[in-house]
Amino acid sequence: MAKSLSIGILGTRGIPNQYGGFEQCAEYLALGLVQKGHKVWVYNSANHEYKEAEWQGVNIIHCTDPEPKLGTFGQFIYDKNCIEDARKRQFDILLQLGYTSNSIWFFRWPKRPINVVNMDGLEWKRSKYNKWVRTFLKYAEKLAAVHADALVADSTGIQHYLLQTYRKQSYFIPYGADVFSNPDVNCLAKYKLLPFQYTMLMARMEPENNIEMIIRGYIESGSKVPLLVVGKTENSFGTFLKNEFSDFKQIVFLGGIYNKEIINNLRYYSWLYFHGHSVGGTNPSLLEAMACNSLILAHDNVFNKSVLENDAFYFSNKDQLAEQISQLQPKENYVQLLQNNVQKIQQKYNWQTIVDAYENVFVETLNKQG
Repeated sequence: MAKSLSIGILGTRGIPNQYGGFEQCAEYLALGLVQKGHKVWVYNSANHEYKEAEWQGVNIIHCTDPEPKLGTFGQFIYDKNCIEDARKRQFDILLQLGYTSNSIWFFRWPKRPINVVNMDGLEWKRSKYNKWVRTFLKYAEKLAAVHADALVADSTGIQHYLLQTYRKQSYFIPYGADVFSNPDVNCLAKYKLLPFQYTMLMARMEPENNIEMIIRGYIESGSKVPLLVVGKTENSFGTFLKNEFSDFKQIVFLGGIYNKEIINNLRYYSWLYFHGHSVGGTNPSLLEAMACNSLILAHDNVFNKSVLENDAFYFSNKDQLAEQISQLQPKENYVQLLQNNVQKIQQKYNWQTIVDAYENVFVETLNKQG
């Protein structure tokens, strides 16, 4: 085992996870590193429900977060508050999850620790942002790529992009997932669903997740089994989708569902799971669908294909999607494909492997620095 390191983790709203992918990564990573004998501190927003100074052996640092009052700009202030606190501590490693709102403070990054940055996806490609925001995000990406001591890419696509764009090597470390092995068909009763008699997608209501394309292709296919759309619809695009497809009874908007047991069972008992994400690296929800034995029809792009390989079906437009749906057979006919995806989770995308990989990056980078 490596010698005990002092590790700070910032860039998330905090743990235990109540939000999303980076928070889940921080939670699993912090717990795993503590179990390996390291001392770990995770920065939490003061708005996080968890107020204690320690969680399952992980030290929690609560920092002022004005995002509820200031909106997006508050994220930049929160990250600066975390960075200023980190300057006062004796970390060996400072792991920054994402770069959007902390790379502009690169000149305040603490000098003593090794600064490792997980570069997330290509945020500046997201269609929800106007050209000014995209320009800023590209600039922030460059700052992180140039000033970090080590870069982590969560997909081989991002790894290649960093090398081509910035001539910077990075470590490939994806997200992880837990294989779902205890299905309970009773979880479907609340939604009046029958096993393998519905399809689903789960995503943030954003254009680049191709939700509208999926729904239009689904309608075009003529399928009458329900399509469950899981995700908060309070934003403008979510509202548009609900209004646009309100006359189609087979399209069922369930809103956000945060009960992991229910979500996993919905994935497990679906006939078909749509994954439309087209921007970013290894998507956590895709791994979770694989871990739940989902039969996946995914948007055809380098990020999704690098994970799913030949163990999924793909679409690039609504017509292709409709054609795929009309040709697909019952889920039971794809046992080998489903098993292949579960095996990927067990061998490549399990959290223990990911914790070990981060530890190796920390040790290797420290050794390089002398």
